[in-house]
Amino acid sequence: MHTLYGIKNCDTVKKARRWLDENAIPYRFHDYRTDGLTQEQLLAFEAQLGWEAMLNRTSTSWRQLSDDQKANLTQTGALQLMLATPTLIKRPLLQTDSKLLIGFKADVYRAELL
Repeated sequence: MHTLYGIKNCDTVKKARRWLDENAIPYRFHDYRTDGLTQEQLLAFEAQLGWEAMLNRTSTSWRQLSDDQKANLTQTGALQLMLATPTLIKRPLLQTDSKLLIGFKADVYRAELL
């Protein structure tokens, strides 16, 4: 079964969940706010996607960071920020049997899942 990671009130996550439901694709929803995020999960995501692709620099959470936190960001620093504030991770992340998809695009989901 696939796992969809995100937060329940995110519009993009809602679109992904709706698409999965409409296409009868079973999945489990993992809400960072209620289910948490472990360092092991984050490192597994980063190993597949890279921290730069995962970091949502357009999020409200990003805009709330200080200039010092944003400056000279390294892999370690970015992962620490994402672990402390999972809403900094681009959403949704869909863990399939073979890969991790970041964001939601219906055509990508269709190609990968149908």
